[in-house]
Amino acid sequence: MKCKVYQRAVLFLLSILISSSLMAQTAAERREQLSRMIPQHPGQLGALAPENLAKDRPAPAFDLTGTWFVDLSEGFSNFMYGPPYPEFIGQTKLDFEEGQRARAEGRPYRDAIGQCFPAGIPMIMTRVWPIAMVQLPTVIYMVSNFNNSFRQIFLDGRDYSDPDLVIYSYNGESIGHWEGDELVVNTRYIETYNHFIDTGIPISEDFRMQERMRLLENGEVLEIEHIMTDPNGWVGEWRNTKRWLRVDYTDIGEVECLPDLNDNLPSTQAGQDGLTR
Repeated sequence: MKCKVYQRAVLFLLSILISSSLMAQTAAERREQLSRMIPQHPGQLGALAPENLAKDRPAPAFDLTGTWFVDLSEGFSNFMYGPPYPEFIGQTKLDFEEGQRARAEGRPYRDAIGQCFPAGIPMIMTRVWPIAMVQLPTVIYMVSNFNNSFRQIFLDGRDYSDPDLVIYSYNGESIGHWEGDELVVNTRYIETYNHFIDTGIPISEDFRMQERMRLLENGEVLEIEHIMTDPNGWVGEWRNTKRWLRVDYTDIGEVECLPDLNDNLPSTQAGQDGLTR
C-alpha cells in the first residue's frame, strides 16, 4: 500500500515538473517545438495573422459579408451552367451526350453529389442552400449550407502554392484581386475525382475558372460571371452568369451527408449506373 502511495506521489511531482518546464518556454519556443506538426507556408503570413490584417491596403469596392441564396426565380434549372454549352471534345463530348440521354430518360448519371462526394466548384455555388460569406481585408470565407462546404478567396496578394506541393481540393485554390468595381477571382488546383459539372461533365487537372463578381441593386444582388476553360474537355471558354440574392433573415447550420440515408432516394440508390459509368 505504501509503495503505491509513493509511486503516485512521484508521478504527481513529475507532472508538476513537466508542466513547469513547459510553462517556462515562450509561445515562440513551443511553436518551434511543434513546427513539424503545424501546416505552414514559409514567407507568407496566414490570412488571419494580425500583422497581415493590419497592412495598409486600398479600400475594397464592396463587402460580400452576409448570407446569399442563388436566384432561381426564372426557373429551378438555372442552378446548372448550361445551356448554352461550349463545343465539347473527345471523351467529354461522349460523356456529355450520355448525360443528356440519361436526363431525358429520367435516370441518374454520375450522381457523385448524391453519393456524398463534394459538389466542388462551380456546382457548390448554385446548390439550393444559403451561402454564408465573411469578407476580411486578406480573405473571403464562404461556407455553403450544402454539407458546409468551405471555400476561401485570398486577397492578400499571395501567389499560388507550389504545384509540386499543393494538395488538390474540390473547391481549388482561389486568389482574387480588384479591377475597378469588380472582384476578379482565379481558381486552380481543383480535384477531378468524381467531380462533375451539370449532368456528368468531367473536368481535368487543366480546368481553370475565373469569376468576375460585382454587386447590383444597392448591394442586394451579387452577380458572378463564370469563365471556365479546360483544353482537354472543350474548345475555348465556357461562360455563364449567375445571380444571388442577399437574405438577411436566415443563417446556415451544420449539415452532414450520410450515404446510408441518401441510398433511400430513388435518384441516388447505390448500384445505379450513374456513379460508375
